[in-house]
Amino acid sequence: MKHTTCLLVAVVLAVGLGCAKSDWIDRTLVTENVSGSWYGKMGSPIAAGGNREDFWLTLKQEGSKVTGQFRSSGRLASWMTSDGTIAGTMAGDLFKFTDVRRTITGEFTVSGDEMTGQLRGTPSVLHRVESSPVPPPATR
Repeated sequence: MKHTTCLLVAVVLAVGLGCAKSDWIDRTLVTENVSGSWYGKMGSPIAAGGNREDFWLTLKQEGSKVTGQFRSSGRLASWMTSDGTIAGTMAGDLFKFTDVRRTITGEFTVSGDEMTGQLRGTPSVLHRVESSPVPPPATR
């Protein structure tokens, strides 16, 4: 009886854990490519006397992994890093990234040559200014 109860508990746990996870295809599906150079402004038009900070991203995407560089004008927050390396991921049309020091974070929804979302917790829109060519598929 004890053996049967343990087996039943193990089966219920396995089924429950399997149902709790999203499908692996949903977790790995990438519907947008962010490779290229992006530019936008962040900050409220009324914050800091109406100054908005310029922000640039240069990105390279390989599957769901994204690496690149960022640069900002540094007018709004001089204590934050104004340039550096970032690493992020793409899942569907959602691009998330952070810099090495974790002072810059971003979460954007990408649609073609525009991404909208949060940069350093501030609503922002970035536009692609230059596309990187998509590498040709590997030949076998």
